[in-house]
Amino acid sequence: MIRPRVMGIVNVTPDSFSDGGRLATVEAAIAHGLRLVEQGADILDVGGESTRPGAEPVAEAEELARVMPVIAGLRARWNGPISIDTIKSSVAREAVGAGATMWNDVTALGAHPESPGVAAELGCDVVLMHMQGEPRTMQANPRYDDVVAEVRDALLHRAEIAMTAGVKRERIWLDPGIGFGKTPAHNLALVAGLGALVETGFPVLFGASRKRMIQAIDPSATDPMARLGGSLALALEAARQGAAIIRVHDVRETAQALKVQAALRAESSLE
Repeated sequence: MIRPRVMGIVNVTPDSFSDGGRLATVEAAIAHGLRLVEQGADILDVGGESTRPGAEPVAEAEELARVMPVIAGLRARWNGPISIDTIKSSVAREAVGAGATMWNDVTALGAHPESPGVAAELGCDVVLMHMQGEPRTMQANPRYDDVVAEVRDALLHRAEIAMTAGVKRERIWLDPGIGFGKTPAHNLALVAGLGALVETGFPVLFGASRKRMIQAIDPSATDPMARLGGSLALALEAARQGAAIIRVHDVRETAQALKVQAALRAESSLE
């Protein structure tokens, strides 16, 4: 088993579900990103618009004002991969111009008709995430007959659209979208069935850090900051099933857990 890379979250938003408003200045966000690198992050994911349940859209100018100086500042101090977490092709274009190397889109390039073409033009890696509905309404009674198969097929459809527009297959990543238009039962089924997504041949990004599905299992975890144990359990299970990137808030702890898991797997394979 190849140990997955760790993507550290840099939320430059006032209203993200877990750490909204904590990185209130450009300097604080840059310092946080560099700290995550020191803790073991292989990739940094910078976002300026919250996608938590019920979140309201952010104007393009505001989103650019939030993320661009952070990306530029990180790039000036670090040469590793930087992801821009946005649904706007215009923001992705500006971010890649400033040094971002990946576009992480929770709408799987579906928010704007031009998005697939822009992704092809930019030539960066692209994360296609599954979401039923939109952030404002996605948790209003989501329904699936077979959540694993439906999420897989929907993402493969979006991948085909991206490739038809000119995005190279090797640039495409798939993300099942844990918590995005899914009930706790849907989320558990997706984690348990993550192998079905891995088997498509596209690399898989998995993000369940501090998410509410943990509270559904442990009702005492009402505070997102109290969900580290559940986050690590989910990360390790995703790694076991072949996820290639784990997106997390708690980088040091996740990186350590993945190292120990990989060492144990290596030792068992020698016996």
